This record gives sequence, structure tokens and C-alpha cells, in this order.
Amino acid sequence: MKKLANTIRSFEEHFKLASAFTISRGTKTHAHVVRVEVSDGEHIGQGECVPYARYGESVESVQAQIAKLPLDVDRTKLQKEMPAGAARNAVDCALWDLEAKQSNTSVWKLAGLEKPGLVRTAYTISLDTPERMQEAAQQHANRPLLKIKLGTPDDIKRLEFVRAGAPKADIIVDANEGWELDQFQDILPKLASLGVKLVEQPISEQQDQILEGEQFSIPLCADESCHTSE
Repeated sequence: MKKLANTIRSFEEHFKLASAFTISRGTKTHAHVVRVEVSDGEHIGQGECVPYARYGESVESVQAQIAKLPLDVDRTKLQKEMPAGAARNAVDCALWDLEAKQSNTSVWKLAGLEKPGLVRTAYTISLDTPERMQEAAQQHANRPLLKIKLGTPDDIKRLEFVRAGAPKADIIVDANEGWELDQFQDILPKLASLGVKLVEQPISEQQDQILEGEQFSIPLCADESCHTSE
């Protein structure tokens, strides 16, 4: 029988990014991380999260949520004790890690999943001038999949420059809610002509309902609109 936690602690950590990371809502130069440790006195499970101001989260608010958790919390109780968000994510990961160490097994086995294998991930090119985005695309043109941050009035020029810099790469674009629906519909044919494979979060999550029943030539993917499996 697995032991319950006897300590739940959180720590604030800061990591300087190799370069500034810009999306339609602003620029980041550091990652502000909350690390969580859940211990039973013998094993320590660890998890982490990045509080997201977009959802009203901060390092302080996340740590305050974690500090209120009872020591007998487990993964099932956690879903009731905390709302979906950064804090719950970090603690959930730590509880999975703790149980895996207590059981001397892997998380994927505990979860009844197939053994993880290699997956193709996207390398993200930060929002910048068209010229600088082209330079970044050229530096990473050998990567099979590039994600381009957009969400401005001058996006097509940026995408054209990126495509010129990486003519063989598959491209997905992420507007981070930066477009209005009519703007997105206007540039959609151009996105398709430039070989865009997927569009991530083109409009505000508050406008999701207007997408119902619409047909688009490129698949759409939710990001800011996606909070839980429901």
C-alpha cells in the first residue's frame, strides 16, 4: 500500500531564456517556474508548472493554492481540491512521480499506457520582424516541423519570409488569439497556398461559438480554449 505524503512543498525558480520569446500578447525573457515536491519521508515526487497570467495565475497565487492542500491528498482527491490550472498540474505530476517511485515502476505503466516512443515535435519561431523570422527559419530549416508565432496585421509577409527560409519544412501557425474571425478568413487562402498544415488558436476563446458549423481548408487546433479533457 502506498504511503500518503507527509510534506508538500513548492519552490520558485527562474530560468533565463536563450533569447526573448514573443507572441501576440507580449514578450518573455525568463521562465518563472513553480517546482513541487511531495514526500512520504522516503521518496520524493516532483512536478513543475509555469503560472500563466493569461488565466490570472502568478507564482504567488499558485504557491498559495498548493499551501492549502491537505497532506492526505491523492490524485483522485486532487481533482476536487483544486480547479484545473498550473497548480493542479504541478501537484498531479508530483503525485504520479511519487507513486512511481514508491512502486519502483514507470508512470506509463501505472497509467496503463503503451511505452512512450519518439514523437515529432515542433520547433517554435518567435514573433519578430519578417527578416529576423526568416533568419531563424534558415537556421532551423533542417527541422521537419516549424511552429510560427503570428497574430499581427502583417502576418502574411512574416510567413512568406519564413517559407523562403525553410522551403521544405512543414509549418503550423499559432496566432495566440490574435486574429478576428474575418481577418482569419481573409488570410486563410494565403495560409493554404504557403503550405500551412495547421492553425492554432486563431481567435479569442470567447468567440469559440462562432466557429461551430464553419468549414475551413486547414485544420484548427485549440490552445487557450483547451483547459480540461471535457
